[in-house]
Amino acid sequence: MNARPPHGSARPGGRTARTRVAVLTAAYEALGAESFSALTLDKLAERSGVHVSTIRRRWRTVEGVVVDLLAERSSTLPTPDSGDFRRDLHELAQAIGDFTDALRNRNVIQGLLAAAAHDPRVEEIVRAAFVGRTEQVTRIVRHAIDRGELPADTDAKDVIAALGAPFYYRVLILRGSIDARLVRTSAEAAYHAARAGVFGAGPDGE
Repeated sequence: MNARPPHGSARPGGRTARTRVAVLTAAYEALGAESFSALTLDKLAERSGVHVSTIRRRWRTVEGVVVDLLAERSSTLPTPDSGDFRRDLHELAQAIGDFTDALRNRNVIQGLLAAAAHDPRVEEIVRAAFVGRTEQVTRIVRHAIDRGELPADTDAKDVIAALGAPFYYRVLILRGSIDARLVRTSAEAAYHAARAGVFGAGPDGE
């Protein structure tokens, strides 16, 4: 789920980079102890040691900080490429499960989606983040097609969406935790459906 921060940009070094690290670290630590709704720019300033006016000038809002945090955290998720489609799906499912089960990451996702319901700007940024991450990992599917493991007309985005959906349903709708069974069944369901041609173009996609 990669996305550019909504306001400002980070240079690789210097005070700007140090400021970004300090504020994002403070936000990540805060979200491990309290909900998104409790987070304020003043709290971030106190935790990070960065003046609130600097935070407001760069990110404008708490949502701006947390979108940047989501982009930074999700960029560390691996994209498996072992040469075996089934194994890759299981590894990706485990990575998604680990990410969504962490309290801080869950608070980030839940808070941003709540904010997106009331702010079109946040909605657009969140959508771009999820679309960007999906695009990144579709190479798992494309490589499987190239190897002849999947039908040539398989829709790679649909496969990844089917893999990830159960995790977000568990976290956002059921408010439950991620377990090994969910990781396994999500990967296996996506694998067998893809192999069976469920995600092909079909009559409606021709």
